[in-house]
Amino acid sequence: MKQFITLCIAICFLSCGTSKTVRTSKKVIKGNWTLNNISYSEAGAFDVTLLNDSKKECFEGSDWQFIPNNNTGIYTISKSNCTTGPRYFNFTIQEVDEATGYYDFLLKPTNEKGKSESNVGFRLNLSNLSESNMQWQQTLTVEGEPFTITMNFTKTQ
Repeated sequence: MKQFITLCIAICFLSCGTSKTVRTSKKVIKGNWTLNNISYSEAGAFDVTLLNDSKKECFEGSDWQFIPNNNTGIYTISKSNCTTGPRYFNFTIQEVDEATGYYDFLLKPTNEKGKSESNVGFRLNLSNLSESNMQWQQTLTVEGEPFTITMNFTKTQ
């Protein structure tokens, strides 16, 4: 009887946990990344502030660290003419469709202690994740038309 109860408890914990796909993704995302470039789905010059923080030019070349065991991270902007320094965030990878492997990536800026001052977060599509490359996409509506921002990362460690 004890073994049966133990088995039932174990099944409950496993069924409530994250999927294998999300667990694997967390292992891959762990570490240091560089945000190499940001592109837009439309041609032209756009005045976009990313993550309610800085312009595209400031984010390109920024260094990112993901710590999946506690879903936190830090990105650091170091370009001149930008507000430099570390920024802290919490993140969650949410599986959208296990068959396709597409995810929603939720990023919430915080202070150094992990507290959000504005309680504002950003939903991005984690459209590509490999051992060496990662791509995020965020689709917005601009003048009634879809506008996609694509962010490409490479792993540095």
